[in-house]
Amino acid sequence: MQESADLFGENERYVKGLVKVVIFHNEQNLYSVLKVRIHETSEEIEDKEITVTGYFPHLHEDETYTFFGSLTNHPKFGQQFQTEHFRKEVPETKEGIIQYLSSDLFKGIGKKTAEAIVEKLGESAITKILQNPQVLDTIPKVNKDKAKQLVDALISHQGLEQIMISLNQFGFGPQLAMKVYQAYQDRTLTIIQENPYQLVNDVEGIGFIRADELGQQIGISGKSPERIKAACLYSIDYQCLQEGHVFLTLEQLIVKTKELLDHSKQETIHETEIANEIIALGNEKKIIVEEERVYLPTFYYAEQGLVKNIKKVLEQTEYQDLFPESEFLLSLGHLEDKMKVQYAPTQRDAIQKALMSPMLLLTGGPGTGKTTVIKGIVELYADLHGCSLDPQDYKKEESFPILLVAPTGRAAKRMSEATGMPAVTIHRLLKWNGADGFEHDENNPIGGKLLIVDEVSMVDIWIANQLFKALPENIQVVMVGDEDQLPSVGPGQVLRDLLASDIIPTVRLTDIYRQAEGSSIIELAHDIKQGRLPQNITAPTSDRSFIQCSQAQMKEVIEKVIKSAINKGYTAKDVQILAPMYKGPAGIDQLNKLLQELFNPKTPGKREMQFGEVMYRNGDKILQLVNQPDSNVFNGDIGEIVSIFYAKENTEKQDMIVVSFDGNEVTYTKQDFNQFTHAFCCSIHKSQGSEFPIVVMPIVKGYYRMLRRNLIYTAITRSKRSLVICGEKDALQWGISNSDSSERQTSLMQKLCGSSEVDEIDELQKELPFPIEDANIGMENITPYDFMEIVE
Repeated sequence: MQESADLFGENERYVKGLVKVVIFHNEQNLYSVLKVRIHETSEEIEDKEITVTGYFPHLHEDETYTFFGSLTNHPKFGQQFQTEHFRKEVPETKEGIIQYLSSDLFKGIGKKTAEAIVEKLGESAITKILQNPQVLDTIPKVNKDKAKQLVDALISHQGLEQIMISLNQFGFGPQLAMKVYQAYQDRTLTIIQENPYQLVNDVEGIGFIRADELGQQIGISGKSPERIKAACLYSIDYQCLQEGHVFLTLEQLIVKTKELLDHSKQETIHETEIANEIIALGNEKKIIVEEERVYLPTFYYAEQGLVKNIKKVLEQTEYQDLFPESEFLLSLGHLEDKMKVQYAPTQRDAIQKALMSPMLLLTGGPGTGKTTVIKGIVELYADLHGCSLDPQDYKKEESFPILLVAPTGRAAKRMSEATGMPAVTIHRLLKWNGADGFEHDENNPIGGKLLIVDEVSMVDIWIANQLFKALPENIQVVMVGDEDQLPSVGPGQVLRDLLASDIIPTVRLTDIYRQAEGSSIIELAHDIKQGRLPQNITAPTSDRSFIQCSQAQMKEVIEKVIKSAINKGYTAKDVQILAPMYKGPAGIDQLNKLLQELFNPKTPGKREMQFGEVMYRNGDKILQLVNQPDSNVFNGDIGEIVSIFYAKENTEKQDMIVVSFDGNEVTYTKQDFNQFTHAFCCSIHKSQGSEFPIVVMPIVKGYYRMLRRNLIYTAITRSKRSLVICGEKDALQWGISNSDSSERQTSLMQKLCGSSEVDEIDELQKELPFPIEDANIGMENITPYDFMEIVE
């Protein structure tokens, strides 16, 4: 079945054939699996039919296409053709074209109209229409509506071929090319030619460097305003997301943008030219400039909105004298008798302030009794307000008065176990619908009278704003967290800023109660918090040990530790390895491979499925990487693979993995396998909000870029009963002495304190690398208010 090579290009490998059935088509990423009856091919193919895979829009069955790519051998399903680009085959004779145009593919085009088109435009009618749709204006039988329908249908069936070939020539692989096509459809090539930098904002997976290479290919000037603007937006977005900043200073933005622009060794871009485009971006409302600070609108309005809504909560005064102190003390005494505890003075103070203030910040390290205080607040609130803590006592339309929430599912679960009450994630409380946002907002607030938010150190500026703007009138808020833990993954440092503002009633718990139970882990955590490493760190205790080893010895040491734990009856659910980095010989990726073989080795009959370089097995411990609200599973949740199904075994004809998250079973098809990873070892960031019976923490000098005090402190405080540190004492000492030097840039604290006065723009020259008046950029009479939208 080999055809002449010059038909499709000397080196092109192809399969031409009829699509018999579309086995699978993903509407989100367009990944498709087709069964094709072969007409012609450049390959040695065993059968008359072959499975074709690739990224396609919806292809019509019983239509002929040519697929270009390479022949592969699937270990289970045999020969498959993996497509890089394709084209729809159309008839080449006048009769064939008439029949094609008058088919069901082109609504409104009958045989007579098709004949008129072919008579006027000839056998190259389709090519002429695609190249210049105006040629249809010369055909009397085709009005404007018919012409548009015909052109749209031809582009759908034919234009994509040209787009995909062009994108391939620009260096886009099939998956990325299809993402570009999804974003722009038939406008794809026009947008790429006019402004390839638009792809940075519109297409996931395309950064500035890639777009800049494309710009050079099509001859866009290095001084193009669109290029400079794109570099500005990319710089501020990248820095905020990578470093956790809410804003960059004007000087930082200019410096970072210039570094980015200079990477290509094109024409030299001057600071004045960048400043000009910053002004233009401000005028276009794509950035907001306030004082010397430059914000993306998302983060600016999140911060402003949070300030407004916190102040709104604090303005409530009815709680100050709600209960006489004697009534509070009597109720507290009854609770202490019931729970057989005696609250310390600071704990009593925290409970009283929570009940008699509109808002409370409760902070403290491990073992200081935060959970005990939360339970006390809940119990006393119910007693003093005369409300039930049994959800079954409330009708479906009634709101439960006390709402317990946390940023992650695991933190919410811990909160529920500690209080005996239901707790949910913030996303679930607000009813997140993915792309549609949250159901609850300022126009549809949540119910409830008391809201307690745990693990607030993990809450970023955006989700904090979403939560506070959905609060109803007259709700009390208690925010609980440990200010010494890692800050949120997203931009902001909400807990630290709220504490620093000093305008919210605050109780800091400092007495360590778990220390009385003989917990040397708690002692170690508080030493680290103070920047100290105990002299006896390498001496074993009842709940802590330090095994000294080099990076090269790490895997061997961890293997011995885990084998010992397994021999004592512990499972992967009991033991969590926490590391700061993914790459390297002692990184998360390599450790997960080792740990899988220890905790869940391959055995006869145990199902497994490969995805990229990773092999997944029934019984593997799994970490969710993205929020998936429809399935009630969120970033950071840990589950277990309970089933693996191969494509030939199910009606969807797809490989599937089923993961159970505490009984909530979620099914993933192969194109979604990148939403999870192994969790035998996970990052310290991902462990926030969780506790594990046993924590094993490797720490070596090879991690030096990540080692800092709050990272080590967070890892150690995840351990509930036993901590094993493996590595180098010098690396641990270095990390503890390295306080978080990468301070996040936020303005929440200043705005809460009301100290955010906007300066005139000419005062900014003190912060710039050049005097503005010398830059001659037209800013003489402009203030930052000219850049800003009004915030209600």
